[in-house]
Amino acid sequence: MQTGKTAANRLATLERNARRREFKGWHLATIVLLCVGYTGYYFCRSDLSVVMPLLIQDLGRHGIPADMAKIRLGTMVSASVLAYAVGKFLSGSMADLFGGRRNFLGGMGGAIVFTLIFAASGGLPLFTLAWLGNRLFQSAGWAGLVKVASRWFSYSSYGTAMGILCLSYLFGDAACRYIMSLLLDAGMGWRGIFVVGAAALGILFLVNWLFLRETPEERGLPAPEANPINVYAAEEENAGEKQLSLMAILRPLLGSFPFWLVCLLSLGTTLLRETFNFWTPTYFVQFVGLTGSQAASRSALFPLFGGLSVVASGILSDRLGVYGRNQVLFAGLALVSVCLLVLSGTPSTANPWVPVALVALTGFLLLGPYAYLSGAISLDFGGKRGSASAAGIIDGVGYLAGYLSGDTVARITVAFGWKNAFLCLAGVGLFSAAVALVLVIHQRFHKPGALEA
Repeated sequence: MQTGKTAANRLATLERNARRREFKGWHLATIVLLCVGYTGYYFCRSDLSVVMPLLIQDLGRHGIPADMAKIRLGTMVSASVLAYAVGKFLSGSMADLFGGRRNFLGGMGGAIVFTLIFAASGGLPLFTLAWLGNRLFQSAGWAGLVKVASRWFSYSSYGTAMGILCLSYLFGDAACRYIMSLLLDAGMGWRGIFVVGAAALGILFLVNWLFLRETPEERGLPAPEANPINVYAAEEENAGEKQLSLMAILRPLLGSFPFWLVCLLSLGTTLLRETFNFWTPTYFVQFVGLTGSQAASRSALFPLFGGLSVVASGILSDRLGVYGRNQVLFAGLALVSVCLLVLSGTPSTANPWVPVALVALTGFLLLGPYAYLSGAISLDFGGKRGSASAAGIIDGVGYLAGYLSGDTVARITVAFGWKNAFLCLAGVGLFSAAVALVLVIHQRFHKPGALEA
């Protein structure tokens, strides 16, 4: 009898160990699929930034002066950022209501189609239409990723999991820019860059369509634990897994004062990130004096160093807990402001590596705190119920300010030069740091509890 019990216990132990290994394996596979899949989005997003100097030259051959071409392309970018913002508001709720996998794959498919349309276009009207469609579809991707992540990962690992996933738009962006710089060095034109980007994303679309699943339950695995202080905690306790209506999803978020502070932080940080993402290669060519391929490869340092910051910030946030993230936000944004002030005073005659290093340092200081907003903090607010809506609203509000990164920044650089543009961006950094300080103070004088407090 004892032998039978021992054998049964041994078998149960083996089954538990096998289940743990299986869970860890699918855990890892889901992170890889989401991370590499969202990286692919940047083959169809960073391409415009990388080829911008070539586009300006191409438009010049058709009679449009360089400054005018820069302003018109900047206006196109601003319009596309506005479309991206609108899409963010819609896609978050769609992911919470209908599933994140559908959003994730749909964003890929749309980006591929409109990238190919852009490559086949020959003038600003079609360029604008194609780029608007591209960004509108791409807006669905991150909300889908966040929704899938909320179903696969425990709240105790939100910071680390989302830190890794945020590398998709940092290391992934850097890798895409570097690959495109090699293609430019090899003599490929801007149309070829767009076609290669669409093909690369197409391969990743197929891989995710075959292997990505919405929930661990679809793999026969247990569901992880959500943050017990998310704004839906009461509904989850009373209603279990019952699907919430759209208003039931939005109401707790929109009634949270800390949530609106996070949205204000998204305004400033997204404007800074989008400005550097889009204009860094042009700045390196026009002000620093680098070649097009040099500018493309060195612009990759901004997201590369930002990725290092995201890894460190994600691990640190899990150790500090949900209430420690606000302090990291404040410290990072205060230092970003200092860095931008130094960058505004850097002359064009300086060693080219000085502005390059300052841009990389800005990425390191900015992107770690930025990644909290639509990553771990969105999961903290939304849990399993409304994480995609939280991320969509936070990102959507941010990209309303990101609209200024195209047309407005172009006009400032043409009228007042790059130095004054960086001075304006330093002001944005100071505003963001002040909002983060308010969030820290609010946290200090309120007892820990539900995030709607």
